[in-house]
Amino acid sequence: MSEEEENLNRQTNSRPRPRQLSLSEIMESPAGFESDGDNHGPPGEQDPEVNEERPPFWRPYRNRGSLKIFLGAAAGVGKTYAMLEEARDLKAQGMDVVIGYVELHGRKETEKLLQGFEIIPRRQVEYRGTVQEEMDTAAVLARQPQLVLVDELAHTNPPGLDHTKRYEDIEEILAAGIDVYSTVNVQHLESLNDRVYELTKTRVRETFPDRILDLADNVVLIDLPPEELRERIRQGKVYRQDKIYQALNNFFKTSNLLVLRELALRETADAVESSASQRHHKDSDEVSEEEPLSANSFVLICVLQNPREARIIRRGWRIARRLNAPVEVVTVWTDDNRKASQEEAIAPLRLLTRSLKMPFIELSGDPVELLVNEARTKRATLVVIGESSRPTLRERLFGGFTDKVLRQLRGIDVYIVSLTA
Repeated sequence: MSEEEENLNRQTNSRPRPRQLSLSEIMESPAGFESDGDNHGPPGEQDPEVNEERPPFWRPYRNRGSLKIFLGAAAGVGKTYAMLEEARDLKAQGMDVVIGYVELHGRKETEKLLQGFEIIPRRQVEYRGTVQEEMDTAAVLARQPQLVLVDELAHTNPPGLDHTKRYEDIEEILAAGIDVYSTVNVQHLESLNDRVYELTKTRVRETFPDRILDLADNVVLIDLPPEELRERIRQGKVYRQDKIYQALNNFFKTSNLLVLRELALRETADAVESSASQRHHKDSDEVSEEEPLSANSFVLICVLQNPREARIIRRGWRIARRLNAPVEVVTVWTDDNRKASQEEAIAPLRLLTRSLKMPFIELSGDPVELLVNEARTKRATLVVIGESSRPTLRERLFGGFTDKVLRQLRGIDVYIVSLTA
């Protein structure tokens, strides 16, 4: 070992490590990563002479790559550092590991961990008069490594690339049979967008759909206590000196970090429960390509043609997920003559629903009558609908849209989402 490598190992071992909570600590090894001594080759092709001591990344044949996500409560907790450390260990064991995209943010400790890795050259894209460097997905696919590291999963790509979001690049890489390690913060999760805004008063613009978290074979929570993270910020290890005061007194206030940390812990726990359920279903004798659903539950999410009703879709999706129930989103047009402004207003709702993998049903006619009929036809057990806390005078006197729906939905539970925040 060279003197430079010894110094790097010494610095790495002396650095305070954040707590890591992983699915692999609770369940067996993730799908595709075999660590026991069994011979896992295809039937009829097993070789008794093969050494039973397998490296942890050994896989006999590939269909889809394995995804591991390093999840944090906020920037600076050490997600990228933890990802690089683990990748270094795998590389030392003989795994073919490359870096597709790693964002250093000027952190020298993290930069030192890049030594010895093959880095795929970035693709340069001109956008609004500046040249940006982005991951070259085509180059990664052409290189065909066993594992590629891709930082900042929720990143939005500039126009000119094949995909709008980086998680879409990751999906393409996984489809090619290449394993991916990636990082993301909990506030970027699409279904938590409204909740994060309520708690922190900061609207997160870059999000990724929850299905990507569900797609992961392993989720590792990188957990750092709020005061330790704030101290790292004060020392200039997270942001530049001119950004420290603003960070500490806005998004990185202790109160914000505490609620984000709680959200991250809950999402990791949900990922454990969801993964366990899927594994049990796959291991059962009954063969089915669909996830097991609750036998007597169906969630119907009702929205109007208003962008702010995205809040109802996110809340309804999370409820259905916890119930493990089928779900659909429905909206009703009062007539078929739609204005351009109405189409523009409903487009974000269609996009959000599609990203969360739910059906988006559009009907025409009387809204109350059709929504009630849809709920009864689908045998909905729960209807999620919005209600403003500032009704008009007419609505106070004669009842609003939600009141009219409620009067006719007897025998069906209704969850009313406030649209004022």
